[in-house]
Amino acid sequence: MDHSNLLTACVAAAREAGAEILKLVTAGYEVETKSDLSPVTICDRAAEAIILRALAVAAPGVPIIAEEEVAEGRIPAHDDTYFLVDPLDGTKEFVRGGDDYTVNIGLIVDGVPTLGVVYQPARDRLWAGVVGDGAFLEDLSGRIPIATRPLGSERAAVASKSHFNQATADYLDQALGACGYVAIGSSLKFCIVAEGRADIYPRLSPTSEWDTAAGHAILLAAGGRVDGPDGSPLAYGKPTFLNRGFCATAGWQAPAIGPWLEDFTA
Repeated sequence: MDHSNLLTACVAAAREAGAEILKLVTAGYEVETKSDLSPVTICDRAAEAIILRALAVAAPGVPIIAEEEVAEGRIPAHDDTYFLVDPLDGTKEFVRGGDDYTVNIGLIVDGVPTLGVVYQPARDRLWAGVVGDGAFLEDLSGRIPIATRPLGSERAAVASKSHFNQATADYLDQALGACGYVAIGSSLKFCIVAEGRADIYPRLSPTSEWDTAAGHAILLAAGGRVDGPDGSPLAYGKPTFLNRGFCATAGWQAPAIGPWLEDFTA
């Protein structure tokens, strides 16, 4: 698989999906509730349809596991190579009128995120990367390479806007000591660490694999790491595509988050 050409196609697909989201926002949309009580809109579905069509052309035969398709019970047969797509990550913030939502496209190879694209339509900012080839940020000023930063004396964390709790604060205190943190929605948290603007992003509550794959790949490409509850690398292809928790860093190994998860069993 030619990752360079594939990345170009994924970037184009994410941008097209983002443009459609912005178009539908201008036209107006209704919010529905899925069976898991999470919100969904026509924006999610329209963006996903665009990405599905683009990936089918760019990588024929590679299965695509996409959030809204899964919600409708459509999960393609797949082996160790497949796409994970979240067409509108951060829907809760999106329907509140926030701008920190993203379009996510990730490629999994042998259980590891290998290529990722994260696009923020509201600010026209795009992050992308291929593990082994580096990562970049693309905005109105052009395209620049990005990389994680060394762990220094001045430390910063990024955390979920909707899921920050006392356990997260306690974990950060042990992992980093006194530090500030920025709360933000969607997969942008991975990108902030990948850019070298933060040192750590812990998540002590469940996410789906399509929420994390793209940002995970970009962070790996930029020199970072993402570990699961037991401290080993976060793997993909789990039953029901569920991450119980994880910790993303700028490349150093943080304490395992397991003890901070209420139902953790080593």
